[in-house]
Amino acid sequence: MNGPTAAPETSRVIVVGSGPTGLLLAGDLAVAGVPVTLLEKRPHRISNLSRAFVLHARALEQLDARAVADELEAVGKPLARLNLFDGLTLDLGGLPSRFRHVLVIPQYEVEKVLERRAVEAGVDFRHESEVTGLTQDADGVTVHVKGAADLRAGYVVGTDGMRSAVREAIGLPFPGRSAIRSVVLADVLLDEKPETLITAAAVGDAFAFLAPFGDGYHRVICWHRGRDVPDHEPVDLDEVREITRLALGRDYGMREARWMSRFHSDERQAPGYRVGRVFLAGDAAHVHTPAGGQGMNTGLQDAANLSWKLAAVLHGHATPDLLDTYQAERHPVGRSVLRSSGAIVRLAMAKGWQLPVRSVLVTALDRLAPVRARIMGQITGVGYRYPAPRGAHPLTGARVPDLALAGGGRLYEALRGGRFVLVTPGAYDAGEGRADRLAVAHWASDRGTTLLVRPDGYAAWAAEDARAADIGSALAAHVG
Repeated sequence: MNGPTAAPETSRVIVVGSGPTGLLLAGDLAVAGVPVTLLEKRPHRISNLSRAFVLHARALEQLDARAVADELEAVGKPLARLNLFDGLTLDLGGLPSRFRHVLVIPQYEVEKVLERRAVEAGVDFRHESEVTGLTQDADGVTVHVKGAADLRAGYVVGTDGMRSAVREAIGLPFPGRSAIRSVVLADVLLDEKPETLITAAAVGDAFAFLAPFGDGYHRVICWHRGRDVPDHEPVDLDEVREITRLALGRDYGMREARWMSRFHSDERQAPGYRVGRVFLAGDAAHVHTPAGGQGMNTGLQDAANLSWKLAAVLHGHATPDLLDTYQAERHPVGRSVLRSSGAIVRLAMAKGWQLPVRSVLVTALDRLAPVRARIMGQITGVGYRYPAPRGAHPLTGARVPDLALAGGGRLYEALRGGRFVLVTPGAYDAGEGRADRLAVAHWASDRGTTLLVRPDGYAAWAAEDARAADIGSALAAHVG
């Protein structure tokens, strides 16, 4: 008797890069039953030298749909107010989300949870595997790996950071510029505990940021406008102390730096996130200043947008045209993040004649609630929506919050497993054929809208007083 037939190589996805974006994407695909190989050029270790430090509401919602948000909430520390500059404070208590805060948590804690999920789902991890190039044809992609045999897959996703080998291999430029040069990083112990969970301020030519790791150390990010030196220039603790004192008024008794470095912060975005069967996500597609803490969050949402679409196409539930929507939906969001993070850092570092202009803007923002709400929506990610066809229901393309469902459930619990969720006012039999990718739920209220929610938590279709035939057509078009 013959044994089981192995899945063809072209049904596989290769993800390059094991940061948060790559781990979420690979885990999603494996949960959906797609064979996944994750290539990482570094040895197998999760570094405690974290770059990102916060999870915003929309990223937490995506993690909630994967049953890991509560675990991360137990590790991190919530921050209900964001202090920007000139007394401008954003109160997150009114966010239309289950997560009405920013979660202060080092990136490596997020990576630990996402790596465990990916391993449990069956992702094939290959560390110390450096991609040196790739070629693609009508049927798939061949990936060349240093010192190893070529690998073949139906699709490849580059989540390999700012210096992406995948982006270089497909010939995409990375236009932009350095926004801030000679930024200093240090992980230090503090003799004096800061008054707030996150401490940040800009005074004159100096800026400094402090955030806790949770293990006794704090990350310091600081910058002085007058010190523009190459990244390879050594850093000493006296320099970190001096800039911190200028920006924050004191250095909190900094000592025992376990790591120090210098880097420059760029603003760049690839003109396209796809070339044929190869995609870019996270820092491989866009990088920006750390202002607002949006980097890791934007990458996680890239992954959540792309993963279900790749799974649907590879399982034959959607045509390859669906993959075109990744560019259409995520590229504008990346561009918006570049603009908003750049605006924050430029306003924070205003000097001279710019200061009164900033003061006027802050006063206006304090008085204009809709503008303030829009800024909060952009920073936290809950304010973005995707394009919808002309004449579609107003909900189509909108992010759907964590709705209460009949029987005491929640929408983001129902989304787990990478499924669509059909929320109806009454009974509806979707049939046996879609049980693996569609859950049917009902409103906890008497609302009459029928709503089809995509696996990434955005509305695919909605209608008032929908007939069974209308619902059937919507399911055929979106769920397959």
